Amino acid sequence: MQIDEELTLKKLEIFLAFMRTGNLARAAAELQTSTVSVHRAIHSLESALRCPLFKHEGRNLTPMESAYVLEERAQKLVQDVLNTVEQTRAAAGFSAARFKLGALYSLTVKTVPQLIMGLKIRRSELNIDLILGSNIDLFYKLKNMEVDAILVSLNESVSDPDCEQLALFSDDIFLATPADSPFAQQSEVDLSDLREATFITLTQGFATHRDGARVFQQAGFEPKVAMQVNDIFTLLSMVSSGVGYALLPGRIAAVYENRVRLIPLQARYRMQQHIGLVFLKARERDPNLLALLAECRMYSNRLEQV
Repeated sequence: MQIDEELTLKKLEIFLAFMRTGNLARAAAELQTSTVSVHRAIHSLESALRCPLFKHEGRNLTPMESAYVLEERAQKLVQDVLNTVEQTRAAAGFSAARFKLGALYSLTVKTVPQLIMGLKIRRSELNIDLILGSNIDLFYKLKNMEVDAILVSLNESVSDPDCEQLALFSDDIFLATPADSPFAQQSEVDLSDLREATFITLTQGFATHRDGARVFQQAGFEPKVAMQVNDIFTLLSMVSSGVGYALLPGRIAAVYENRVRLIPLQARYRMQQHIGLVFLKARERDPNLLALLAECRMYSNRLEQV
């Protein structure tokens, strides 16, 4: 026997509401529909099942044994379907109880903590995993659905027709020097004066590595690189210890602020990073992502008002 196309989950929900309330009007009020719609759904359900469920006694519907059997089985069926939908969406990362957020190391100084705090207020039940990495690594994880959204530099490495972007703020690139460097007291620096200096950089794949290379190109020289590191905090530690200079975004100014100075570059060398949220278009209706987007917009608006 094939399932009749008139037998739908919606009609079973209406039937269960009527069995719970025992009254067409109360069932209609619970479902926010009309008594006519409830009556029509029950009649259609009887036709689809090819058997009666109720005795029609005037305007009253009295459940038969068949109705009680259907009620017991339908309750389990509807709950199984709801559980199936929830598990399926969770497997795809939609409205799951865990949200995986990717971010640049430098954004953990200020941006990421504020966004996570706001997201937890909006969705207190949500568990948030923070995955740190470079622009390229994080974008790879996003495309492979290993993370739900990423906070990165909005450059060509994260430009993709399958993704949406939400800009948060722009950040200038500075020269990072030890506090006792002769450049530390300057109001701005001519980068060409550091032609013979030693530099520390992030490894390839980081947006700051790419932006730094472009600044050096504008200055007309290839830097003498003492070492490359995999996170911005190790780089700052090296700068503070006098190992070398670095080109870094202004958002990390609060780290080692007594031991590292960020000096503006002369106008001809100035470059900005544009920081924002990137996510897959296919997931733009996910409630967890919508909550993060709302928090990102609020964060961006607060920065504009400062």
